[in-house]
Amino acid sequence: MKIDLNADIGEGFGRWTIADDAALMRVISSANIACGFHAGDHLIMDRVVRAAKEHGVSIGAHPGLPDRMGFGRRTMVVSAEEMEAMLAYQIGALKGIAARYGVRVGHVSYHAAFGTMANADQDLADRLARVIAQIDPDLVMLAMEGQPIDLAARKAGLRVRSLFLADRAYQANGALVPRGLEGAVIHDLDKVRWRVKQFLETGSVTTIDGKSLLIHSRSILVHSDTPGSDKLAQAIATQIKAIGGEIAAAEG
Repeated sequence: MKIDLNADIGEGFGRWTIADDAALMRVISSANIACGFHAGDHLIMDRVVRAAKEHGVSIGAHPGLPDRMGFGRRTMVVSAEEMEAMLAYQIGALKGIAARYGVRVGHVSYHAAFGTMANADQDLADRLARVIAQIDPDLVMLAMEGQPIDLAARKAGLRVRSLFLADRAYQANGALVPRGLEGAVIHDLDKVRWRVKQFLETGSVTTIDGKSLLIHSRSILVHSDTPGSDKLAQAIATQIKAIGGEIAAAEG
């Protein structure tokens, strides 16, 4: 069984770093690269793309809102037209750097509030998915199953790679528990490891209210700003291999 282990990566700025990107790159199969809005810059993007090529890691764009102070996790009052332009701008920036190294941008994964806003508005999700399809219809959308981003991508003719978020609490309807609510983010690494074990063995996760939720996914996401994210990624990789799995990027 092939399992994609992907991480949001390159989320520093200038001399500031938020995670050990080099350590993560040695473990993951797919990198969601920050494109300069919520985090990242031209030099970081360049370095991460080169490292991904060296380690045989698939790369994708990780577009967010232009809010470095809030790490792209605060919603903004912006028009749909502006979000469409933000999306195209960020994907284009990464494609330019990737082209320099002969690397293909293979997927798109929205960051934080950018994705939250899309998942709260099906029309917005549809518009953004059409932008991606216009740029490159072969791009794969990373999304949670059954949510507006997932549905929009399929309507636009894009392939979808369904995600399991190991360090985020789920609601019974399959949506994430909103950040800011108690228990929304799981910081205890042992608990995260247990959730991954449950997911790998049963294909399910226990929701915030104690129910069992089926997760149809072969892709596990690690947030790089989770403390110890490199150690968490290594632990997950060990768990995948322990069940006879192979860590490899999937196209959808």
